[in-house]
Amino acid sequence: MCPRRFHESPGELAARKAALASLAAVADMVRYELDGHVATITYHRPDKLNVIDQQMRTELNAAFAAFRDDEHAWVAIVTGAGRAFCAGADIHSPGNPTGEFAGTFWEKPTVNSFESGWEIYKPVIAAVNGYCLGYGLTLVTWCDFVIASEQAIFGYPEVRIGTPTIVGAIRLPQRIGWQYAMELLLTGEQINAERAKEIGLAGWVVPHSSLLSAAREFAGRLLAAAPLAARATKEVARRAPDMSAVDAVRFGETMRLVADATQDAAEGRAATLERRSPVWRGR
Repeated sequence: MCPRRFHESPGELAARKAALASLAAVADMVRYELDGHVATITYHRPDKLNVIDQQMRTELNAAFAAFRDDEHAWVAIVTGAGRAFCAGADIHSPGNPTGEFAGTFWEKPTVNSFESGWEIYKPVIAAVNGYCLGYGLTLVTWCDFVIASEQAIFGYPEVRIGTPTIVGAIRLPQRIGWQYAMELLLTGEQINAERAKEIGLAGWVVPHSSLLSAAREFAGRLLAAAPLAARATKEVARRAPDMSAVDAVRFGETMRLVADATQDAAEGRAATLERRSPVWRGR
């Protein structure tokens, strides 16, 4: 793993450790660990195939918020404990797996989780270790990179239990194209890792025992990039398809001006001129 880190004051380090300890203390079903600049978020309800109930939703949102808000966290890996990545919603548990929010239908937030479109422009790697169904697959469609174990299984079973897929139906055709997306969404059938790679849903298939090491190795490659420049690039890639060509270029050039004014941009220029490796600070 790349050793680049911030120069933290004792007070900053103590505050960050306290925040992470606080998150870990209340999280029974989702684990959040920060190693250097790489956060690992783990669905941790293996006895239930990591299906999401209301408590798990609260913890999952807290973990992604911690990743989004921690300036020391530059890349995330998402994976699951046991035989599943995430097998969807817990239809047997009381409560709402999308979370509880005040108000009527019109007041409830539409974008209320990473799966529904939280704006997180830090790179996210899905390390899919097993069953990846429903909510689990929808989360994968928001990840930038998908590394699948040879044991991974993907699918949207919703139509087979009489309910439509919504966010997945919006996201999946954007990732893999119409026909393959409709095949998964309208049949409710499951596919294996090799088929997922064949249709572009997974980027890599690796031996099950090598999954996390492959994800960490990839995260290390991402750490070679200046983190703010990487986030600006991802945001342009995300927003540009919804803009006209002129607006997209103008937005991108504005983002370049913002990124070029950072300390990291100055460090990158200096390192190039001095023929040395840059030391990124994320500032």
